[in-house]
Amino acid sequence: MSKIVFSIFTLIFFSCSQEKNIVPDYVLTADQKHNKFSKLIPPVLTVKSGAVIKADTHEASDGQLHSRAKLEDLINIDFGPIHPLTGPVYVEEAEVGDILAVDLLDIELHEYGWQAIVGGFGFLTDRFPSPKLNVHKIDVKNKTTMFNDKVKIPLKPFPGVMGVAPDTEEMLSTIPPRANGGNMDDPSMVEGTTVYFPVFVKGALFSIGDAHAVQGLGEVCGTAIEAPMTFTYRLRVIKDRPKIKEPQYETDDYYAVTGFGETIDIATKKAVNYMVDHLSDNYDISAEDAYMLCSLVGDLKIAEVVDIPNMLVTMHFPKSILKQL
Repeated sequence: MSKIVFSIFTLIFFSCSQEKNIVPDYVLTADQKHNKFSKLIPPVLTVKSGAVIKADTHEASDGQLHSRAKLEDLINIDFGPIHPLTGPVYVEEAEVGDILAVDLLDIELHEYGWQAIVGGFGFLTDRFPSPKLNVHKIDVKNKTTMFNDKVKIPLKPFPGVMGVAPDTEEMLSTIPPRANGGNMDDPSMVEGTTVYFPVFVKGALFSIGDAHAVQGLGEVCGTAIEAPMTFTYRLRVIKDRPKIKEPQYETDDYYAVTGFGETIDIATKKAVNYMVDHLSDNYDISAEDAYMLCSLVGDLKIAEVVDIPNMLVTMHFPKSILKQL
């Protein structure tokens, strides 16, 4: 694709990122949900490319850890309902090999969230084997919460899980990230971001959920502040861009690629390769020069390390440099 065509997509993205208080074409409730990834899960909604959807979502435990939850509720949690996802949404124009663009137009916080250390889950399970639960009251107006009686945290809400259907009849767990997206847990995918997904089945079948009110890169203890949330997003089908193998995304400031793998090394190598491909496929630069430029201005980030068996690594590339290519 030429630099001119890519610039047109960039302009479209800029206009999307600045929209607020948009009236949705469709509204989905949090009970229009599923918690697996498969092409056999029937859509709850069929739309045309360009549709705007407002979707309520449950928090990650599907109501088991509510605003009055106690440690006993965490200890007795049933992992079966984990990651309720609102959707899937079938996009009429989406065909295998296309790209589905998801513009995150608006993210609305609700009034509570929770964080936990779950026994046997997290990056330091050997050091912290005992469960612990914190329930947080969220200041929706100021977008803050108190971690304890001293520490106030600014909130940066985002969907922990976004994804399209994989080309399989198997009902896959939502726990790890995969090529179709899934549990990416990337705190950079906030309001104003456009996320790009490869389409594996006709209609794409997009779902969203596992909302996080705030999370650091890595999500090291295994949870963010898990919270119910409302997302307003636009779905657009892109047919004339080079294919992508795993999700990519962009903000006003940078373009990013993602790579998943069972080790940080595997995920990192994929992310670097994907950025080299993105640059050499879309700009007037050779793969060799793209590789060298990534070493100068590309930023590798560990999005998450706890969603067994896969980890997610991203590379961010500044648009101030892209504009010069």
